Amino acid sequence: MKFSTLSVLIGLTFALVQVRGLANPEAFKKTLLAFPRSLPWGYSLVALGTLWFLSNLSNERISDFEPYKKFMLAGFAGIGIATCVFVKDFLAARGLAIVMLLLAKLTVDSARWIETDWRLVVVTWAYIWILAGMWITISPWRLRDWFDWITQTPARIKTGCALRLTFGLLVAFLGLFLF
Repeated sequence: MKFSTLSVLIGLTFALVQVRGLANPEAFKKTLLAFPRSLPWGYSLVALGTLWFLSNLSNERISDFEPYKKFMLAGFAGIGIATCVFVKDFLAARGLAIVMLLLAKLTVDSARWIETDWRLVVVTWAYIWILAGMWITISPWRLRDWFDWITQTPARIKTGCALRLTFGLLVAFLGLFLF
């Protein structure tokens, strides 16, 4: 995927989520606080992450792993399924962490050959996803605590959403006009 297209997609998606928080802070708060333990979101995100990881693995061309690739694909698919069966607590948080890590990989790989320094805005954001993904993987309850903190008051929700909306639109703008 082209870096410009990816930047527009992630920027607009991120911005669109923030519009809901500005329009209806109470519903936004309720949704955010329910998210980390949501099984439908958890199953969806873990499935997406597992399929995406399996796709990355199947496209990998490292000759040392070639004889074992079928076993690795089956094993990692099994881990994805077993996660949904046996690790249901904070499944959505864990699934989000997986998707964040994979999205960061895609973003950094796509930005590799972009000549402008403005790419560092999006690449830095991707590295923040990596840190957040590792943090959420290790202690998924902290996502719940983070969501609780950013939704303490309607003013905090609106201020945070306005800042994140601005950043999302900046990333989309960079994708449209600079990359």
